[in-house]
Amino acid sequence: MFKNLRETIDAYKARDPAARSSLEVLLLYPGVRAIIHHRIANWFYRHNMFFIARWISNRNRRRTGIEIHPAAKIGKRLVIDHGMGIVIGETAEIGDDVLLYQGVTLGGTGKDKGKRHPTVGDNVLIGAGAKVLGPFKVGNNSRIAANAVVLKEIPPNSTAVGVPARVVRIAGEKVDYVSEVDQIHVTDPIAVELAALREQLELLESCITKENDK
Repeated sequence: MFKNLRETIDAYKARDPAARSSLEVLLLYPGVRAIIHHRIANWFYRHNMFFIARWISNRNRRRTGIEIHPAAKIGKRLVIDHGMGIVIGETAEIGDDVLLYQGVTLGGTGKDKGKRHPTVGDNVLIGAGAKVLGPFKVGNNSRIAANAVVLKEIPPNSTAVGVPARVVRIAGEKVDYVSEVDQIHVTDPIAVELAALREQLELLESCITKENDK
């Protein structure tokens, strides 16, 4: 337990430029507190003490603004940056070295039974306000841009942007801690298509103007 906590604190210091010391991260970062309380709640949940598990989870939500169902499975070195408004559903699974920004939802799309929340692979970044909804997998080393709405599986080593999200594959490129903090300098395929349509419209207007001048 203490080894995992040490690794989590080190991950915060590596990924958050504002983190000044281990003590500051441990005592003042709500994401760290949320994970500690979730691991306790998860232990009670796995031992069929559901009421206590939910009580700890609800108390954790009131204190941190981060809602994690006690049944959710979370790997090592999860970093929750700011964290306010994050929701992680009951059957969600999160791998190792994942980075979540504020307002992220790992949710379902209805009232189906069984597996209904996403499985997030290792070394994944999910940007602020992004919604990942459904029982599919987000592949290892992938990035989901801010405010994207992901409704289907994301391949490994990919970037998903837009509403609904589209994938821009980054084949074979491993994202390091420094570059992955930048959430805004990604190619938006919708913006590219709009630019192409605008060029075609301008070309048509030019042709019409020439015809009228004859």
